[in-house]
Amino acid sequence: MRSVYDVQQLLKKFGSIIYVGDRLADLELMEEEVKELYQSQCMTTEEYQMAILLLRQEAAKIRDHEQNKKG
Repeated sequence: MRSVYDVQQLLKKFGSIIYVGDRLADLELMEEEVKELYQSQCMTTEEYQMAILLLRQEAAKIRDHEQNKKG
């Protein structure tokens, strides 16, 4: 896994397609879905850790960009 797109494709394998039109909200919902799949033992620890890392990095980029716009 190298990108958020890869996380989306992983979630799609489990029948989960997340799109609400707000990128940050999408990332947060994807993180929750990844956590649930991991707790259900549907993915490996490596997959879980990489997915969470990618989602949080992307969310941080968006938050930083929004902060820079404001101030």
